[in-house]
Amino acid sequence: MQNKIYVGNLSYSLDEAALRQSFVEFGEITDVAFPKDRVTGRPRGFAFITFADAKSAESALKLDGQEIGGRKVVVKFALERKATGSGGGAGGGRRGESRW
Repeated sequence: MQNKIYVGNLSYSLDEAALRQSFVEFGEITDVAFPKDRVTGRPRGFAFITFADAKSAESALKLDGQEIGGRKVVVKFALERKATGSGGGAGGGRRGESRW
């Protein structure tokens, strides 16, 4: 089980402190990632909250569908990003020929 959750459909007027306040009852929060738009600086409408333990994160799922800041939020376990590969191999070539 993991200790990081995704919170979506957040009000753009909600700040990090208010978000923390909504989730602190479930356990110790170790990190809040609250992405902002690079151009406008406004929140993007979602966040990732990391709890000290998996049990707290699981308890926080109870807020799925509940209202925070005037909007019904989506709360679920965060999906881990897959590492993106940064390269290919040595390439093709004709069969039977040595590269060297």
